[in-house]
Amino acid sequence: MKYTEAKEELIQAWGNLGYSWGLNKTMAQIHALLMISPKPLSTEEIMQELSISRGNANMNIRALLDWGIISRILIPGERKEYFKSEKDIWSLARQVAKERRKRELEPILRVLREVNDVQSDGSEETKELKRVVKDLKNFAEKSDGLLETFIKSEESWFWNVVLKLMK
Repeated sequence: MKYTEAKEELIQAWGNLGYSWGLNKTMAQIHALLMISPKPLSTEEIMQELSISRGNANMNIRALLDWGIISRILIPGERKEYFKSEKDIWSLARQVAKERRKRELEPILRVLREVNDVQSDGSEETKELKRVVKDLKNFAEKSDGLLETFIKSEESWFWNVVLKLMK
C-alpha cells in the first residue's frame, strides 16, 4: 500500500471510529489528518486535504479545540492560524474520556440525583421508579469513579492494574 492510500484509509477509518467517541465524522477526519501530519496545518491545508468547505473546517476545528484534542499554533511571521493534534495516544484517550464524562455522564448523574429524591406516595409505580433510579445512580457513580481513576492515571499504572485483573 502506498502512502497516499494508507493516509486515506486511516483518515476514513478514524472518521468512522470518531463517531463512537461522540465526534462527528468530519471532526474525526480532521483529527486523524492532524495526528499523522509531521507539521501543524492551516485551515486552508485541512480544507484542501479533506475537500471540505471553510465553514465545515472552521466549525469542526473549533469543536476539536473545545474537546482539547488539538491546539492552535502560532508560527512566527505567519498570519494564518495553524493546528496540531495531541500525538500521545494515552493523553488523547484520557482527554476524550474527560470530555465524554463532562458531556454525558455528569448531566445524567445530576438528573438521577434530583429524581432520586422523589417523594414516595406508596404506589407501585413510585417504588419501581425509586428502585430503578437507585440502581442507575449507583452504576453511574461507580462508572464516574472509574473514569476519574482512568483520567488521573499514568499509563504504566493503568496497564499494570488491568494485567493483574486479567490473571
